[in-house]
Amino acid sequence: MAFFNRVVCNLSSKWASWDASSQLKPTSVGPFVPGKFVVPCHTRSNYSTLSTERSNDLKSKFMQVYDSIKFDLLHDPSFEFDDDSRQWVERMIDYNVPGGKMIRGLAVVDSYQLLNTEKLTDDGIFLSSVLGWCIEWLQAYLLVHDDIMDDSHTRRGHPCWFRLPEVGMIAVNDAVVLRSHIHRILKKHFSGKAYYVNLLNIFNEAEFQTVSGQMIDATTKLAGEKNLSKYSISTYRRIVQFKTSYYSLYLPVACALLMLGENLDDHADMKDILVEIGIYGQMQNDYLDTFGDPNVVSQTGSDIENSTCSWLVAKALELANEEQTKILCENYGTKDPAKVAKVIELYHTLNLQRVYEDYENKTREELIKSIEALPSKPIQQVLKSLLGKLYRMTH
Repeated sequence: MAFFNRVVCNLSSKWASWDASSQLKPTSVGPFVPGKFVVPCHTRSNYSTLSTERSNDLKSKFMQVYDSIKFDLLHDPSFEFDDDSRQWVERMIDYNVPGGKMIRGLAVVDSYQLLNTEKLTDDGIFLSSVLGWCIEWLQAYLLVHDDIMDDSHTRRGHPCWFRLPEVGMIAVNDAVVLRSHIHRILKKHFSGKAYYVNLLNIFNEAEFQTVSGQMIDATTKLAGEKNLSKYSISTYRRIVQFKTSYYSLYLPVACALLMLGENLDDHADMKDILVEIGIYGQMQNDYLDTFGDPNVVSQTGSDIENSTCSWLVAKALELANEEQTKILCENYGTKDPAKVAKVIELYHTLNLQRVYEDYENKTREELIKSIEALPSKPIQQVLKSLLGKLYRMTH
């Protein structure tokens, strides 16, 4: 789900000033002695849509903004840092915030450029990057908590933060620290803007929606219970709508619109479409979890083992007869390879690959039709860009 493919105009003046300031503001505050664990800071993934030199340069500039934000947080005058606390927070931020594809954060900058009908300014690109990092901070906060809840072992190819022996359940507080950083960043860079309160509201709303979606997901598969009757397409849609769509798809575009002085209430239809694009994208992800080639999609499926309320199991339960439903109930949600194989075999029997392909083609056509019905051409361009990146993820 990559969004960032727009070429940016000359940004040399302000970026040069950031480069100079970064030389005066070191991003490393010294060695972190306890445990001496390796920090996967600034991990770069193979990001296919950033293929041109300018796009790669823009991603590099995005990382420069990260360094600037981190420096400010580590020298926030509201807290009396000592060397130990500053080192801890720096390593915690580096470990959890920038290690992914940064698709949500980059989507803010991309959307801002596509929606801006006037000349792009250095300040506008910088501020849209700051908002992008606020979403990446939100993502990091959510993932640290999510990994603890799911008792996960790895994240982005590294041990989960709480799995590090030096960390443990300190990670609970670290996640809250990450969350608090969002409002420190917003206050520093946007408190003088007319849309500052709207930014606070949209971030608070996105967080509430996401954790509420997480609640639905978690209570659908309560530990010790095995009741697949809760696994329906309607339940699945609610989980994805709140847990994923709002903060992953709507929030980046909403941030860009607020920067441009737009009233979000005037874009309810756009919001509805973005929610549907988010559901569409998550369903593709669920499909790839079981049917994707790990060498191509770089992911190892675990939805069956983790008893995830995925689109595949919800659709299978919808199509299955009584005997097939019994097979699912007996084998879904276990790490036993033989039982996992039985579930996958049933998916093949129900021809879920063809069902999904039919769904994908129909849904994409409907989404394009809905997008083209919107009155704003720039918003159409943003939504088509997002949908296009999602569609290419599976082809």
